[in-house]
Amino acid sequence: MSNIELGLWSFPVLLLLIFLRMPIGLAMLIVGVVGNYLVTKSWNPSFALFKSLTYSTFSSYSFAVVPLFLLMGQFAAVSGVSRSLFEAAASWLGHRKGGIAMASIGACAAFGSICGSSLATAATMGQIALPELKRHGYSGALATGTLAAGGTIGILVPPSWILVIYAILTEQNIAKLFLAALVPGLLAAVGYCITIAIVARIDPESAGTAYPRVPYGERFRQLGRIWPAPLIFILVIGGIYTGIFTPTEAAAVGAVGTGLIALLSRQLTWKTFVTSMVQMATGTGMIFMIILGAAALNNFLALSQLPQVAAAFVTEQGFNPWVVMTFILIMYLILGGPMDSLSMILLTIPVVYPVALALDFGLTPEEFSIWFGVLTLVVVEVGLISPPVGMNLFVINSMSKGTSMGQTFLGVTPFLISDLIRTVILVAFPTISLFLVRWMF
Repeated sequence: MSNIELGLWSFPVLLLLIFLRMPIGLAMLIVGVVGNYLVTKSWNPSFALFKSLTYSTFSSYSFAVVPLFLLMGQFAAVSGVSRSLFEAAASWLGHRKGGIAMASIGACAAFGSICGSSLATAATMGQIALPELKRHGYSGALATGTLAAGGTIGILVPPSWILVIYAILTEQNIAKLFLAALVPGLLAAVGYCITIAIVARIDPESAGTAYPRVPYGERFRQLGRIWPAPLIFILVIGGIYTGIFTPTEAAAVGAVGTGLIALLSRQLTWKTFVTSMVQMATGTGMIFMIILGAAALNNFLALSQLPQVAAAFVTEQGFNPWVVMTFILIMYLILGGPMDSLSMILLTIPVVYPVALALDFGLTPEEFSIWFGVLTLVVVEVGLISPPVGMNLFVINSMSKGTSMGQTFLGVTPFLISDLIRTVILVAFPTISLFLVRWMF
């Protein structure tokens, strides 16, 4: 069997191990080590990976941003700012039909700007918004579908640690990627609110009752209570774009700032501090295990020459670039079922990125890399709410007693349609993702 054939067979073998419920980081590590042996015909290079690859991966300064952003998200979750964000959004939108659900989307977008994690955004906002949605008569389908979809904005609105991983893999500027993801993230929030308005018009009973209209004085008082969220966002993102901080330093400043806000709000006790540190360490360990497994697998794929051969094959065949891009995005939608977002990016980017980069979309290599990164993140986000195993769906459904998974699947369907429309728009008009980058840089 040739090296190329070994590279091709590694993917079905990996998916088989994942379906057998092996942890994905371990599955990628096993396939990478065994594949390395089959290419080199020796176990020595394979075992040497554990020494050289482990150190080179985990000692990387760039990867320090992962635990720092995770810690920032943990502190944000316990600070109480999430409730203030929801109450402020509800005071402005709650009197409309479907307004409480729209307020949940707005609060998810704002919380995502200081959290950067989809699952954390969904879980935190679910604890606050779900009881309110149920109390006002929203159906279980619309309530859980709204919060599952709203949670996905957490990985798209900067700062997003998934986007940081993509930047490291493709050697791109993190600041430019953050800027490029901002407008698509806002489009997601607007699209979800429009979806809620349409669902509420088609099925008024599913949208329950509205809040009484709040006077403007009270609305502005509620806005005054959410100052920590814009402060942290401006501190982190503004520090990056003004050159005061590197992205890693900005993550550290954000973590400290969010921790101080939680402390000043008297929500950060010794118990919640220890819990936050444990959750951060657990999440970091899981992510780094996946990163190590992906590094071993990518080392094997590089030895097999599969990425280079695939890129050359697509270029030589003269395929229409837009057709190839469509197939790549469909692949991500399919993988979104059994795999989490980080695993998808780590597994596919080393193979897919060289293929896509070899195509001509009328963009410079840097512009293409930024645009492709945003598209990848958007489609990965769709995978988080795609039945039957979208992770956000299970997180929210587990919090909603009396709502079946079937109802949650039904409730998230209109949001999936909104996501697909947004993806088509972003593919057809790359300028939407790039105009802020072009303007700033």
